Amino acid sequence: MHELRLLAPQDRVEWLSQALEALDALSVSVEDADAHSDSESPLFGEPGMPPSQAAWDRSQVTALFADQAMAQAASDVLALQDLFETCQLLGITELVEQDWVRLTQSQFAPVEITPDFWIVPTWHQPPAQAQRVLRLDPGLAFGTGTHPTTRMCLRWLAHNDISGMSVLDYGCGSGILAMGACLHGATRVDAVDIDPDAVQATRLNAQANGVVLQAGLPDQVQGPYQCVLANILASPLQVLAPLLCGLVQDQGGHLVLAGILQRQAERLQQAYAPWCRLGVHDTEDGWVLMTARFGPSA
Repeated sequence: MHELRLLAPQDRVEWLSQALEALDALSVSVEDADAHSDSESPLFGEPGMPPSQAAWDRSQVTALFADQAMAQAASDVLALQDLFETCQLLGITELVEQDWVRLTQSQFAPVEITPDFWIVPTWHQPPAQAQRVLRLDPGLAFGTGTHPTTRMCLRWLAHNDISGMSVLDYGCGSGILAMGACLHGATRVDAVDIDPDAVQATRLNAQANGVVLQAGLPDQVQGPYQCVLANILASPLQVLAPLLCGLVQDQGGHLVLAGILQRQAERLQQAYAPWCRLGVHDTEDGWVLMTARFGPSA
């Protein structure tokens, strides 16, 4: 395996990436050429929004090829193109063989939710103090316990008595919140998502963890529920306000919302005001968990 590294200005990154793929690169990645220097610049958009620009001012484009001859041939072809004039070859390097699976796995350690509740990848042993364990490997569906919004929802489940409750995980992703509800004593747990792959992932994860829940599409929801959890993003949560509130049991039902930045909390409170009084229950790394209680006991 050989690595071809190139330097490209912002307006050449997309062209260069497409050209490398056409030249049979096994993979193409792009990173800030000025990373870890005084010239480093962030390139992130708000959650759910595109970044402000498509690439850094100076990007390092890295392509992997099966052998040195293919990498060199790709470099020679690119050098002949007019569009390559503002680009630069940084080098071709042979990569040392590694156990990539083991290397990737080493980046994911068990995640502590509470001292006795942990999310543990299948290749790790649970900590000795863990009394409740969810086995969940990083995958395509959102929700592996590493994001603050997921951790806050799981902490809420751990710190509130949901024994015997009916629970809905709306926008379930991996099903992690639904499974967490099962582990904490909920007796009827439904998980729904607009993505069929997420529904399938939830079913498989539930089976692997030995918990019983129903997973499906949102149009299969049958409320009311004593607890409704939705870890999505602020904009869809705002649109879903009447639907989610309508799914919460009138007498003592709980609504738990996440995926909300601190600066968005007031907007969510206003959106949900016709049905309930949302309050900030938890905060972590700029994100908030908002909850409401329905009925006379609110």
